[in-house]
Amino acid sequence: MENVINGINHWIRFLPGEFNQMTKKEITNRPLPHKWSKKEILGHLCDSAINNIDRFIKIQYEDQPYVIQSYKQEHWVLLQNYQDRPLDEILNLFCALNKQIINIILNIPKGRLSNLCDLGNNQQKTLEWLIKDYLEHMEHHINNQILIKNNA
Repeated sequence: MENVINGINHWIRFLPGEFNQMTKKEITNRPLPHKWSKKEILGHLCDSAINNIDRFIKIQYEDQPYVIQSYKQEHWVLLQNYQDRPLDEILNLFCALNKQIINIILNIPKGRLSNLCDLGNNQQKTLEWLIKDYLEHMEHHINNQILIKNNA
């Protein structure tokens, strides 16, 4: 779990500076009408954190396997109107939520990391796998969408 904590801490420290070097147009540009802007992707990462905080806690005490409930990502981004919110609010939310995730991870007893969750489609994974996947998901969006330079 140390690698996950270090990874999350890296993005908490690094990402605000990266966003602050981008132009407003680069941050708010939607590459296609149905694609999210970098700002909306950051909002999506906040939504992911919100949903995973819930999961990381409940998997520790609910009956196993804990059934993961999916959420409608597009609705979350649209209804929270990340596109029109001040960037600093979204960055602060991202940092605060991920600090909370680190706190949760630090307080998980080792034995509970093997607790099972049901992802659907006959897939069961451990809490440890879910936590590692959280960071992989975050890094996928950051490296492949947020940090990619576009012509905005």
